[in-house]
Amino acid sequence: MNLKKYENLKRENKDLINLNPLQTGGKLTGNAKKVLVEFGDGYAVYDLSPGLELMEVPLIKEFINEALPKFLGADIVRIILGAREGIFNVMHSITKPGDTILVDANRHYTTITAAERANLTVVEVPNSGEPEYKINAEDYEYLIKKHKPAMILLTYPDGNYGNLPDAKKLGAIAKRHQVPYLISGAYAVGRMPISMREIGADFIIGSSQKSMASSGSIGVLGMDKKWEKIMLRKSKRYPKIEIEFLGSELRGTAIATLMASFPAVAERVNNWGKEVEKVQWFSKEMEKLGLKQAGDKPHKHDLLFFKADPFYKISLKHSRGRFFLYHELKKRGITGIKPGLTKHFKISTYGIPKEKLQHVINAFKEILDK
Repeated sequence: MNLKKYENLKRENKDLINLNPLQTGGKLTGNAKKVLVEFGDGYAVYDLSPGLELMEVPLIKEFINEALPKFLGADIVRIILGAREGIFNVMHSITKPGDTILVDANRHYTTITAAERANLTVVEVPNSGEPEYKINAEDYEYLIKKHKPAMILLTYPDGNYGNLPDAKKLGAIAKRHQVPYLISGAYAVGRMPISMREIGADFIIGSSQKSMASSGSIGVLGMDKKWEKIMLRKSKRYPKIEIEFLGSELRGTAIATLMASFPAVAERVNNWGKEVEKVQWFSKEMEKLGLKQAGDKPHKHDLLFFKADPFYKISLKHSRGRFFLYHELKKRGITGIKPGLTKHFKISTYGIPKEKLQHVINAFKEILDK
């Protein structure tokens, strides 16, 4: 076996306009790129303060105990391996096997696998169907009364349509029925202003590599202080070790780049209004080409889902078949739509200047005209 092929890995398409929702909020800042190299060696973060546990390193401790709680509107924050792991951490700690939980029908598949891993019964709160796929907070209340769930979860926004349900209204419902409430905010935390406390949730989860300009796979978990004894319970044999997080979920370059990017992330959420204006303009321009945007209208998040019948019809006759759109866009300096998708696709406008988005619109028009 030729092992040399592993030595020179290179990214493709890194200089193109990237519309991938998974990546638009995860681009490293200039400072984070420097830190990525500085702390690239395994566990080099220990060099910040040799001999201390990572959670006791003064700068990291301040970041987790002060900066992140303020940012999330939470009392306590922990770094987690990722959003899906954080969802499991909460389920595993506050429920018991056989319990029922409520989740929205627009949830990510990992919400279900996390529940399966915790041996829970899942009841889905349905969406409204085409074309908006809305999740209504009121629909939770009926199912709460019927099933007496051990917890409820809302995906805010969902990763399919970018819908933003009324999370605050659901918070009031959860409080009225005294049921723990988790906000799964992988596409919210770090992109837009969001406060667990203002929503009325017990827990909030963010994805650092997806929306907080961090490398590696980690996330943030904010919680109300009333859950401290349960979520942060300690090992009997190792009194300083928090069982649910296996001691520490801090991981090398991931935490280093998260910290380095954080000042810029904390600032950029203040520009969310401009991002919303931009996405609403972009959606209208795309619909002029014959595409149909699904989900909330007017849209309030950068993640967009388009039904693209004009491109699907072309794919039925094109020599490249359903892969033609990917190649045509790449010729024009654009990437991010999965190869093979023409009937419908997701894109994100987050952080992309309007002039570049105009180029994207022009490219779609050229491809249709061609």
